[in-house]
Amino acid sequence: MAFDRYRKVLTLPGVRALLLVGMVARIPLTGIGMTLTLHVVNSLHLGFFQAGLVGTASMAGAAIGSPLVGRFVDRRGLRPVMAVTTLVQVCLWVAGPSIPYAVLLPGALIGGLLSQPVFGTIRQCVAAMVPAENHQTGFALDSMGVELSYMVGPALAVASVTSFGSAATMYGMAVGVAGSGLALYLLNPPIRSAEEEAVHAEAVPRRQWLRPGLLALLFLVSGLTFVLTATELGIVAMLKAGGATAWTGLVLALWGGCSLIGGLVYGGLPRGLSPVLLAGGLCLLSAPVGLIGGGWGWLCLALVPSGLLCAPALSSTVDAVNRLVPAAARGEAMGLHATSLTIGGALAGPLAGGLLDAHGPAWTFAISGVIGVAPVLLAGLVWRKAPVAGAASTGSGVMAGASSEAGAGVVAGPGSGGGANAATPLPSPAGSRSPRAGGVGHAPGGE
Repeated sequence: MAFDRYRKVLTLPGVRALLLVGMVARIPLTGIGMTLTLHVVNSLHLGFFQAGLVGTASMAGAAIGSPLVGRFVDRRGLRPVMAVTTLVQVCLWVAGPSIPYAVLLPGALIGGLLSQPVFGTIRQCVAAMVPAENHQTGFALDSMGVELSYMVGPALAVASVTSFGSAATMYGMAVGVAGSGLALYLLNPPIRSAEEEAVHAEAVPRRQWLRPGLLALLFLVSGLTFVLTATELGIVAMLKAGGATAWTGLVLALWGGCSLIGGLVYGGLPRGLSPVLLAGGLCLLSAPVGLIGGGWGWLCLALVPSGLLCAPALSSTVDAVNRLVPAAARGEAMGLHATSLTIGGALAGPLAGGLLDAHGPAWTFAISGVIGVAPVLLAGLVWRKAPVAGAASTGSGVMAGASSEAGAGVVAGPGSGGGANAATPLPSPAGSRSPRAGGVGHAPGGE
């Protein structure tokens, strides 16, 4: 594995600070869902159904707001957007402990709509600060940082609510989101490279980049997070059925560790792999997990193959989105990517839960894996019929279709040829921001 690729990326000016700030800034965001759930159940003394409604409202707001906030970042820059969203988040979290459920529910929706664009902004800045030939490594590092944040955030929220109560935890969340926003405001990383800024003239119409190839990719992203969320629920159900609930945290941590290892290996590869290949492999390898018996140790082993593909699959979709859009629309596109992540996770909760109640873990793993394969096949079909290419005129790279190198499972590098379904080439303008939304669950590799 070429660790030299990591050295090249991490020695670039500002990249180490960006990735470190991004990892820390995401920790409070990953604990939002767990904090809200425990507050509704423990402090408001309501049921998990009411807690689920709050979580759904927050996710719905995030799904709607992510591309809108990303579009504002594209047009107005990072600092104004971060200032407004941080102020809104601090106000909501400070007021949270004292408001009744009837106000908390719409407040969660507003909080989702105006959530801090930390996830997408970091990815947007990675794309701007790292040369195109090293994007694969840069996005892999970002994916591993997201994984670490998700391993810390929800667990920290549970520990805080258990030790200090939900009110103190919500005040702590206010401090955390304020720190995240302030850090990114002061850091103010570039959202476009110098070359992209030099040719940036005006916003790019959506019709020039929101094409069938990108839509198929976003559908694939939703399918991927559907499988990851369903797998997490299946793990919990399997361990409960086997009387091994006490091992749940360890199994999930080991699953996340496999994702970290996979991301580390993938980022050091000389060439990237197609999201179709990685996502399809993850879904197929997840399907038979429910057939494994023999206790939690065997379950851990069964999760290794799919776990190794988590971070690579998700980082490859971020890289693909970056390749398929001009720099001037990158923030909105990353917001759409975040929306797709949210939709997949939101759908998995009730559907996988119903399958678990009706048919048990084995069928849940199998059916979820098959459902996840469907958008993968669609994306492969769309790209085979009409290879897709990035619209950026600043050399952001091209993702070839299945009839070229990507069809063999390799993502083509910068300068590769386009295709019939390529976004309409821009004469000169290209300008300048989400795995995962902060939900109750946690699936490796996101966001």
